[in-house]
Amino acid sequence: MEIVNLLIQTGLEIIYFTGVIILVGLILGGLETMAARNFQRSLGRNAVMVTGVIGTPIHECSHALLCVVFRHRITEIKLFQRPDQNGVLGYVNHSFSKRNIYQRIGNFFIGIAPIFGGILVIVILMDLLIPQAFANYINILSGSLGMQSLSDLNLAAIANTYMGLIKTIFTFENFQNIRFYIFLFLTTCISSHMSLSFADIKGSFDGLIFIFLLLLIFNFLNVSQYISLPFNLVQYNFMISAILMISVIFSTITFLISLGLRFVFPR
Repeated sequence: MEIVNLLIQTGLEIIYFTGVIILVGLILGGLETMAARNFQRSLGRNAVMVTGVIGTPIHECSHALLCVVFRHRITEIKLFQRPDQNGVLGYVNHSFSKRNIYQRIGNFFIGIAPIFGGILVIVILMDLLIPQAFANYINILSGSLGMQSLSDLNLAAIANTYMGLIKTIFTFENFQNIRFYIFLFLTTCISSHMSLSFADIKGSFDGLIFIFLLLLIFNFLNVSQYISLPFNLVQYNFMISAILMISVIFSTITFLISLGLRFVFPR
C-alpha cells in the first residue's frame, strides 16, 4: 500500500510541476496548426517560409542551447531550410548517454525549450519596442510571486490583468508607431513556430519518465524532510502560468491575424 501511495504522490507532483507546461504546449500546437492553415490558404504555400525564416532559427537555437546545458552532443543542426516532404523547416539532431540520468532528464527540457526560448525573445522585443507593455508584464510576474495559496486565486482579477496587458499593447499611440508594427511582425513569426513537434514531444516524454523516477526515489527517501524549496507548488504554478500566458496571448493574436487574412484574401 505504501508503494501505491508513493506512486500517487509522485504522479501528482509530476502534474503540479509539468501539467501547465504540457497544457500550454497543446494549446500552442492547436493555435499554430490553425494559423498555418489560414496563412497558406490566404497567402499561399510560401507563407510558412516568411514566418519560418525568423521563427524556426529561434525554435532550433532553443533546442541547441539546452543540449549544451544538459551535455548532449549535437551531431547535426539546421536552423532553417525549405520544407522537406514532412514539412520540417529545421532540426537539431543530438546524442546522449542512456546511462546518464542527468542527460536523460535533459530530454524533457530540451524538448520544451522552444516555448521558453520564444517567450524570452518576445519579452526582449517587448522591452525594446513597446516598453510600456513590458513594464506591465513585469508587474504581472511580480504579482504572481505574492500568491501563496489557492485562496489568493481570483480568476476575474487575473483576466482583467491580462486584458489590461493586451490593451497596453494595442494602444492608439502604438498604432502610430513603426516599432509596434515591427514588434507585431516579429512576434507573429516567433509565435508561428513556438509549439512542439512530434519529435519534441517524444523526446520530452523520455525525460519525463526519468524525472518521475527521480522524484519517486526522493519521496521514498523522504528528501523533502531535509531540503526545503524557496517556493511552494501553488506559487510555482502561478508563476509558470504567468510566464507561459504571454505565449498563449501572442499565439492567439497570430491566429486572429491569420484568420483575418484568410477572409481578406480568400483562395
